[in-house]
Amino acid sequence: MHIKCWGSRGSIPVSGKDYLKYGGDTTCIEIRSSKGDTIIIDAGSGIRALGLKLSKEKPSDIHLLFTHTHLDHILGFPFFVPLFDSSFNLNVYGYSPDSYSIKNVLNGIMHSPYFPIDLETIQPAVNFNNIADKPFRIGSIEIKPIFLNHPGGGLGYRFEENGSVFIFLTDNELLDEMDGKISFHDYVDFCKNADLLIHDAEFNNDEYQKFKLWGHSLYTEAIRLGIKANAKRIGLFHLNSSRTDDQVELMVNSSKNLVSELDSSLEVFAVNGGFTAEV
Repeated sequence: MHIKCWGSRGSIPVSGKDYLKYGGDTTCIEIRSSKGDTIIIDAGSGIRALGLKLSKEKPSDIHLLFTHTHLDHILGFPFFVPLFDSSFNLNVYGYSPDSYSIKNVLNGIMHSPYFPIDLETIQPAVNFNNIADKPFRIGSIEIKPIFLNHPGGGLGYRFEENGSVFIFLTDNELLDEMDGKISFHDYVDFCKNADLLIHDAEFNNDEYQKFKLWGHSLYTEAIRLGIKANAKRIGLFHLNSSRTDDQVELMVNSSKNLVSELDSSLEVFAVNGGFTAEV
């Protein structure tokens, strides 16, 4: 699998001299299978640039998986160029625990007074798939979802191909046992032996004390998950929109010190827009 990040910020896009290294676009991940299948996770602002690239490459099928439908994960969808090109077959996958399906949500943001072009006018090119936590396959990649600990619900994903494992868990709060929530132990099992784990790392300790149960993780808990799951690499993700490049570097260095103290071989980095990996 080839993996590329097109946006790793949380909550809202940011720009300026303090955000050059890690970028300012919100969540969007591109996955290419060994067979050439094109899979995208989320349609944050980063999907605009990805769409421009795909419009030149012309893959016939695009599979767009949503973790959830909070604004920072869908705001780029109306600006995704393949959406307006009938030569593309766009398959959309998502989950909603309430009456609002992925189709309803995307219809809602591409509708007056929010957007000048209704999704209904181009809908024949879009196939909607409502999924839950049951495994499914896209081409040569086996995909296993897991529910997220996040307000309104959502899904994280485990991607497996030819023995390699990539796991993506953003907007997720790592908790010990709690009624109605996915436990830390469950996430450890889900992430076992990952070649690459990308996980929400929104808060430092002071921030987390203010925003506990908001559905985001303390970065040290993400590190603990990576170690317990025997992951090879962990990328810190959903970078706080107010966290500058220098502050992200401090978080990474602190994480590396923690890994060293725990005598682990886990490789730690923060995910920036433009990050690529082969797993």
